[in-house]
Amino acid sequence: MALHFHHAGLIGKIGDAAISDTLQRLCVFLQGQGVRATLEQQTAELFGASGLPVAPMERIGSDCDLAVVVGGDGTLLRAARDLSGFDIALVGINLGRLGFLTDINPHNMPEMLGQILAGEFQEEWRPLLKAEVGGATFKALNDVVVHKWNLARMIDFETYVDGRFVNRQRSDGLIISTPTGSTAYALSGGGPLLHPRLDATVLVPICPHTLSNRPIVVDGDSLVEILVCGATCPEHVRITSDGQVMLPSADRRIRVSKHPDRIRLIHPKDHDYFQVLRAKLGWAEDPV
Repeated sequence: MALHFHHAGLIGKIGDAAISDTLQRLCVFLQGQGVRATLEQQTAELFGASGLPVAPMERIGSDCDLAVVVGGDGTLLRAARDLSGFDIALVGINLGRLGFLTDINPHNMPEMLGQILAGEFQEEWRPLLKAEVGGATFKALNDVVVHKWNLARMIDFETYVDGRFVNRQRSDGLIISTPTGSTAYALSGGGPLLHPRLDATVLVPICPHTLSNRPIVVDGDSLVEILVCGATCPEHVRITSDGQVMLPSADRRIRVSKHPDRIRLIHPKDHDYFQVLRAKLGWAEDPV
């Protein structure tokens, strides 16, 4: 069999010893297929002695052509942000709960990964967001969230899209989401589901004081600016990337736009986005 991928970086969920069995089976399978495997450094610290070479995330990105992520969507989000500047494909083995991004079941891992290694797969390029505040810049694959911090009261801010004033609102915050993130926090906030191939960004208010304040879908190339105003102090506002990276608002102005980097996400050849929605969201396939 001619291999489509030759060097796999293995990335596991940090702090979860339960991934060891899946990682062990993954290593044995890859070696049996003639694929080189390298453990990401933090994963190796959890996995223990394996005889495999170990490398930091940057080396995984530069040296490997495939990253196999073992864990849940949160683990893949972390890997995606760290590897987005490299020409590397990502595939996920789901040990989490929902698994919108990590769509390979560990029980049929050899069959699914075997097809992918042979070049039988679907490929998607997913956009990232770039958030800029107070001189700091960071990435998000799912969403950037501007939200209140350690207060029961709402925050007061204005929203601008490409320099045009949209509205002023008092709420618990605003979710700025990619199509990938439309099934995450944005969905919980009442936002629409966006197909991953759409070039769009959705703005979802969090518990707005004005009930007519609804989610808005804008062009994916839009520049979204949030201006903290009124009596709200920037110190009472936080900016969160993918629910994992949190920064204080050092400035009243927060800028969010499309990042120049993208994520190359790999799915099994029979991947069906609508089937994923039916399975993960509990939709009935037939009317009752």
